[in-house]
Amino acid sequence: MKQIKTEDAVGQVLGHDMTQIIKGVTKRAVFKKGHIVQEEDIPVLLSIGKDHIYVFEKEEGILHENEAAKILVSLCKSDYMDETDVSEGKIELLANVDGLLKVNREGLYAVNSFGQMMVASRHGNTVIQKGDKICGTRIIPLVIEEQKMNDAKEACLDKTEGKPIFEIIPFAHQKVGIVTTGNEVYYGRIEDTFTPVIKDKIKEFNFDTELIDHKICEDNDKKVTETIIDMIENKGATMVICTGGMSVDPDDKTPLAIKNTGANIVSYGSPVLPGAMFLLAYYTKEDGSTATIMGLPGCAMYNERTVVDLVLPRAMANDVVTPEELASLGEGGLCLACNVCTFPNCGFGKGH
Repeated sequence: MKQIKTEDAVGQVLGHDMTQIIKGVTKRAVFKKGHIVQEEDIPVLLSIGKDHIYVFEKEEGILHENEAAKILVSLCKSDYMDETDVSEGKIELLANVDGLLKVNREGLYAVNSFGQMMVASRHGNTVIQKGDKICGTRIIPLVIEEQKMNDAKEACLDKTEGKPIFEIIPFAHQKVGIVTTGNEVYYGRIEDTFTPVIKDKIKEFNFDTELIDHKICEDNDKKVTETIIDMIENKGATMVICTGGMSVDPDDKTPLAIKNTGANIVSYGSPVLPGAMFLLAYYTKEDGSTATIMGLPGCAMYNERTVVDLVLPRAMANDVVTPEELASLGEGGLCLACNVCTFPNCGFGKGH
């Protein structure tokens, strides 16, 4: 880059965008990189504080900020993403489907630890909708050594095993069965107020989810086990959600009923409040496919946000949750029950 006086800049090609910032009014590029300076541009440049400007002189081994941003976005972009035009050395990625955002944290850290470059993103394992911004990329200086960008690229791809840092898993068509347990509901002593909550949770996702069956069972673990298996094997459920009977009381039989289906229990209990008595399991069907089974504690009925809101999006995308991932929810797993809930735009569930 070569510095020259603004008054002497007529005919020169700008090496970077020129931004005008007026608090509360505007923040925009009045001249774009590559603009050829005209006589009438001189007063404008001076008005935004540019007594000198820089013209870009291409040097071997040196990349302009726009070129470097394209390298960064290539490390980030995968299917179902659109990139914006480069502006002031920055490129953003936008989702073009509804789905679950996955972030390779080691790859992201590898890039950001190099210095002079950055990628800022949303949290992983969160719901993303069509049009949502995923990340923004740019380098800090106007120019950067090409070798440094190559080194960052190599380090990132080593951590991601050659894959992009970000992935969107589109939500799948789910066939959901709901099993409501409890003698008090089965015999009509109280109204079933849990099932409507579950239906509303499912409706939060903007995709085609089908409620194929709903059964109310008494506190009989054998009956609950039979009902779950029937929904999966005979009625085609890809997800079964069980409500009620999830505590450690002797007459609460739902955890035993789920275990007796033969499903693989990921965890009975989670480090999330509300949601400590949550159960997650995966059932392998006779045809080899997998169905998700969840046992929901009573808190999911009367708390606005619980562990269900952290795990359900992953189940909707057929993204398997490991015991280690459930354990990691402890940091950020305490819902503060704010007077005005802003979830998911808060810290709940956003730990490691």
